[in-house]
Amino acid sequence: MAVDTSPRTPTWTYVEGEWIAGNPPLIGPMSHAMWLASTVFDGARWFDGIAPDLDLHCQRVNRSAVNLGMKATMNAEEIQGLAWEGVKKFDGKTAIYVKPMYWAEHGSFSVVAADPESTRFALCLFEAPLGDGKTGEALTVSPFRRPTKECMPTDAKAGCLYPNNARILVEAKSRGFGNALVRDMLGNVAETGTSNIFMVKDGVVFTPAANHTFLAGITRSRVIGLLRQAGFDVRETTLTVDDFAAADEIFTSGNYSKVLPVHRLDDRQLQTGPVTAKAREIYFDWARSSAKG
Repeated sequence: MAVDTSPRTPTWTYVEGEWIAGNPPLIGPMSHAMWLASTVFDGARWFDGIAPDLDLHCQRVNRSAVNLGMKATMNAEEIQGLAWEGVKKFDGKTAIYVKPMYWAEHGSFSVVAADPESTRFALCLFEAPLGDGKTGEALTVSPFRRPTKECMPTDAKAGCLYPNNARILVEAKSRGFGNALVRDMLGNVAETGTSNIFMVKDGVVFTPAANHTFLAGITRSRVIGLLRQAGFDVRETTLTVDDFAAADEIFTSGNYSKVLPVHRLDDRQLQTGPVTAKAREIYFDWARSSAKG
């Protein structure tokens, strides 16, 4: 039986000068991206008429392309303008995921290396509900680790990094958890399988220091800045699993769901604490006020 390749929610994709509904066939079996994984992407969010930090996401996808050996064929301002054009194709009732993408069509001096002159671009938008932040995540500690920059292109938001995240999530789900704390090669906490991670102890907010083993996200940076502006002591530092096990609060940040509480770490139950609630509140307050100003 043929696999249904239609998208699961309303989707529009811009490629080579036109908008196409659904899931257009763009990559063939001889495309470099198909068999050698030369893909990068980014993800912004549109909801309630706003798209927080859309400009930064459009800039980052270009950096990712260059870092993976491709060529950024669109400038960030063009991508941003196309994103707002694409948003108008939806009914405005459901949050949208905004996904600019680059991939290589051909190899260059060797089959393995991408030919930067063959770089292609697409911008895909699809409906994806945001969630209300009330349902907390359940985390365990993953047996899998994040690679170092010497091993994988961790300085790009590259598709080839995500099979590792997938196995992190599948393994966690097999044990009754929705996500997992992921350590770096030294055994320190880096992130979760899908997001950056924060903890609170005695009123101080801690998050793993960016060490090139994980993507230090745009939303992470925004949350750090907003919490500091609100008077919180936020420290980027080395953190262990034991630190998180003793935390008063744990929450995550990421583009897909913004700020979410963690309600369980292995056998320990947690509540949405005041700092977590404040982090989510000030993020959305900033997002809505920045859209006006």
